[in-house]
Amino acid sequence: MIPLRDENPARTVAFVVIAVIVANVLVFLHEASLPPRRLEVFVAHFGLLPAEIVNLPSTAAVRSVFTSMFLHGGWMHLIGNMLFLWIFGNNIEDSVGHFRFVIFYLLAGIGAAAAQVAINPDSAIPMIGASGAISGVLGAYLMLFPRARVLVLLPIFVFYRLLYVPAWLMLIFWFGLQLLSGAMSLGADVKGGVAFWAHIGGFVAGVVLIVPFKRRGVRLFQ
Repeated sequence: MIPLRDENPARTVAFVVIAVIVANVLVFLHEASLPPRRLEVFVAHFGLLPAEIVNLPSTAAVRSVFTSMFLHGGWMHLIGNMLFLWIFGNNIEDSVGHFRFVIFYLLAGIGAAAAQVAINPDSAIPMIGASGAISGVLGAYLMLFPRARVLVLLPIFVFYRLLYVPAWLMLIFWFGLQLLSGAMSLGADVKGGVAFWAHIGGFVAGVVLIVPFKRRGVRLFQ
């Protein structure tokens, strides 16, 4: 299921979501401007290396937990992540407040990184992408707006169908795919692979964090 939009208008402008999207796009444009060798060095420097975090913890290694959230491996990687953030992030920012959303987003990214490092601590391949933090947004959305309607594009073999589904169905389906893919990827360390356990860790972090982060008066399971 590929989400296209939700029918859940926010009361405020999602300034932080917009700023995060702009930052990700600008960083990617910088990546795209680099020649291959310099790009490789750039990603190695600012991406998260699990082995470095575990074996040689340093200020640079800790910093990479945050900088890696703004790097992407290609246009489709970037567009897919920003699409999910744009659709689901505005309601979460509206529900927690602008400043608290910044903290929520970064903590979800830390939870995502921790899960991937715990599963594959010896990996020397840089982990990059905003999907772990965005997974936290999805987990929070499930807790707050499970019955919101989401328009999704559903591939059926060579055909595509547009339909509305409740958010809980789309998000649980997505999370189930991450669990299945994560289980199948255990022990793998393939360059260019997907950090499924970062998605799982980020989602769980979002489910837990939204309870203390939501504004007073915002109800769960609206």
